[in-house]
Amino acid sequence: MSDPSATNLRPRPEPLIPRDHTWHPPALAPAYKTSLLRSPQRPLVAHEATLSENTGPVFGPEAVGPLDNDLLRNHARDGDPVGPRILVHGRLCDETGRGVPGALIEIWQANAGGRYRHRKDGYLAALDPNFGGCGRTLTDDQGNYVFRTVMPGPYPWPNNVNDWRPAHIHFSLFGSGFGQRLITQMYFEGDPHIPLCPILNAIPDPRAVARLIAPLDMAATVPMDARAYRFDLVLRGRRSTYFETRPEGN
Repeated sequence: MSDPSATNLRPRPEPLIPRDHTWHPPALAPAYKTSLLRSPQRPLVAHEATLSENTGPVFGPEAVGPLDNDLLRNHARDGDPVGPRILVHGRLCDETGRGVPGALIEIWQANAGGRYRHRKDGYLAALDPNFGGCGRTLTDDQGNYVFRTVMPGPYPWPNNVNDWRPAHIHFSLFGSGFGQRLITQMYFEGDPHIPLCPILNAIPDPRAVARLIAPLDMAATVPMDARAYRFDLVLRGRRSTYFETRPEGN
């Protein structure tokens, strides 16, 4: 496991590169029914980024604990969580390919049965008393990160009569400032629900969809312990990872 305290580097504030809107889904995607209410009704307005948006917030090693990136242990009470053990790792970089050091990455996910530890999750799958479903870490001096967790399960959602979300992990990232705030989802190679998902089908470029799918990484797999999946992320620019909560731009 990586040691978040091993680096004192901070993300470098950089000019924000405009977003390519043809790479990201439209705000209004009728098959994704929630977008009917969430999409803007008027033309978008662009604002110049402020100094605080470009330079903060800043996170240090004190922002994370020693088990924060280990979801197998950070909520365990009397045993291991149920489900296949996996490592999720990758590199956070800007559009120029430079790693972003000292960036806070937070994740949350359903358990192996497809249920979140959330009071409003009404799915009938059981909660796992040894799995909290969330974690966080800081990228190292090259922008690398790693989490240890279990493979999340797919689950039904009330979009259409029989829609199921593919297995996925939510990612929340802070780069060098609020202007690089990113929330996205990671999917798993080979999941048959991926081509059926209305959210993913709203993304116009298949290359952008592919960027959200983590391939199996046998080189990083721990023998007799955990498979590994690699998920690299790009914070801004023409090929930035799909910015889930702000289709108007990041």
